[in-house]
Amino acid sequence: MIVVYDAHCLLCSGFTQFLLRHDRQGVLRFASMQGATGRQLLAQAGVDPDDVDTVLFVRDGHAWRESAAVLRILHELGWPWRLAWAGWLIPVPLRDALYRCVARNRYRWFGRSDTCILPPPGAVQRFLD
Repeated sequence: MIVVYDAHCLLCSGFTQFLLRHDRQGVLRFASMQGATGRQLLAQAGVDPDDVDTVLFVRDGHAWRESAAVLRILHELGWPWRLAWAGWLIPVPLRDALYRCVARNRYRWFGRSDTCILPPPGAVQRFLD
């Protein structure tokens, strides 16, 4: 299972750090959308790697974007994060509209970094590039 995230976005980097802390099974791997693996996964999912406003979650050859990706990622963390599964009750157009609003404004609201996060000790092998 691979999470493709924006390494320059402080919100995305914070979410990645959150996932590292709470993924007790260590099943999630990470690829920045600025790296070769992330760009390849985005292209395979039909997302333009040069114009990305989404997180991508890839599992067993399937890819999810936007709010569906976030809900599936949180589900993988187990209890209590699986409670986020209730988000599926919110209609997709509303859920994705909220996601896109945050994604479009993520740099303005949360900031941008010119450097990628450094994986914590013991997690380096979980980052694909």
